[in-house]
Amino acid sequence: MGATVAATGNALPTAKPDSAAQTPYFNQTADGYQLNFDGEHYRALEVSVNGKLVKFRAFENIVYVRRPLEPDYQSLNLYVPEAYFNNGTINGFNAQSAPIFLPNAVGGYMPAKAAAYNDKGFGSDDKPNAIMTALAKGYVVASVGARGRTLEQNGRYTGKAPAAIVDLKAAVRYLHFNDARIPGDANKIISNGTSAGGALSALLGASGDSADYAAYFKTLGAAEASDRIFAVSAYCPITNLEHADSAYEWEFNGLNQYSRMDMSKLNAAGYNDRSKPMPMLEGELSAQQIAVSDQLKAAFPAYLNSLQLKDERGTPLTLDAQGNGTFKDYMKEVIRRAADKAYQAGTDLSDQSWVSLSRDGVAAIDWHGYVHSQKRMKSPPAFDALDLSSGENNLFGTQTVNNQHFTAYSQQHSSLSGGMADAQIIKLMNAMNYIDNPHAATHWRIRAGTADRDTSHAISAILAIKLTMAGKRVDYATPWAVPHAGDYDLDELFQWTDTISR
Repeated sequence: MGATVAATGNALPTAKPDSAAQTPYFNQTADGYQLNFDGEHYRALEVSVNGKLVKFRAFENIVYVRRPLEPDYQSLNLYVPEAYFNNGTINGFNAQSAPIFLPNAVGGYMPAKAAAYNDKGFGSDDKPNAIMTALAKGYVVASVGARGRTLEQNGRYTGKAPAAIVDLKAAVRYLHFNDARIPGDANKIISNGTSAGGALSALLGASGDSADYAAYFKTLGAAEASDRIFAVSAYCPITNLEHADSAYEWEFNGLNQYSRMDMSKLNAAGYNDRSKPMPMLEGELSAQQIAVSDQLKAAFPAYLNSLQLKDERGTPLTLDAQGNGTFKDYMKEVIRRAADKAYQAGTDLSDQSWVSLSRDGVAAIDWHGYVHSQKRMKSPPAFDALDLSSGENNLFGTQTVNNQHFTAYSQQHSSLSGGMADAQIIKLMNAMNYIDNPHAATHWRIRAGTADRDTSHAISAILAIKLTMAGKRVDYATPWAVPHAGDYDLDELFQWTDTISR
């Protein structure tokens, strides 16, 4: 995939990646940043996507709030097909009807700058990334940056929760505020994210126009406009953090070998540097960790049952005290469907002893065999670490405290007597708290691969079930053998977005 820059428009110099003072923010003024979109500052670009020449305008480094704390991150890159400036159409869309694809590059709740059109995607280098795929299909793209948990200025942290979601919502407000000035339809914004970015994509969709974030918008000088979006694409969302520890142990209890990321090195290296292999630790749970796993697993059924889940036929999904019941049966069926789809597509499953094959396909799966077919990713507690070492502990710090607990269990058992995050801030980071919001997005696509062990598969399933119960249109699946990843099925993603956008 190559790009050539044409000599039209008012071309901007290349931004220096680590110097906010030298970054060319063309909407900067003497007293802040002006929020009226200026369509005169752009680069005209041509990029070949799968053999097709795509012409577009790049409006980059747009700060989307008046008073940013971290302008390098509180900015977006806007990419618009050139055809929309000449009364043209692409894929049946025009300047008025084109959906706006809103990807974020957040991973591990780390700070993330707005992705560029020529950044490497999650897939192989020879495939176009999500931004260029969207442009080729006629979408306007607003690639959004956001603050993250490790940012610091003058001894104070500037990206702790809820900074990332506040920033994404502020960017959506910018798009709505400028709907008449920017090609594309701000009433058809489709967010996309992976991992923590997937959780933020879901939270963005669920919490549209919630008054809970108003004070943060006022401080930053966000546009006075809606932050509601149309649809959500969430890959392997690391969400529902208050209950993710017990869900993880419900699924992986009894599996004592782990292969997990070394968070201390990950935090230093930066999650978004995909050129470096993930630093990993291999080992086996200690007797103390196994006891913690047992305790957390025992806590999960009460939470699950409190949700009063029902499947699409109205069958209650519940668990008994041992963690068995109709919800576990539901999860087994989710994995069976994934295996059967792969089998029907030609995947050889004969080496999977926990998969039962029949003449017609995959008849059943053995849950214990599935769980034990790989090592667990994380040691308990998976998210709210007792020694405050997890990325999520870091997320829930404050301006002056770097790491805090966010569950009662881990605070009570903390090895460092760690403090507890504010309950309201914990609420602001969980999409589950906003599913019944009348302004939540209507359309949802949720993916969590069967080989993903970064969080329990119960987490994404619960989200999908609750959304369906709330009347949302949900496309939920667990692609076979896919690990913790996103943007691996862009053709299918944009088939879905095309369907819901017309």
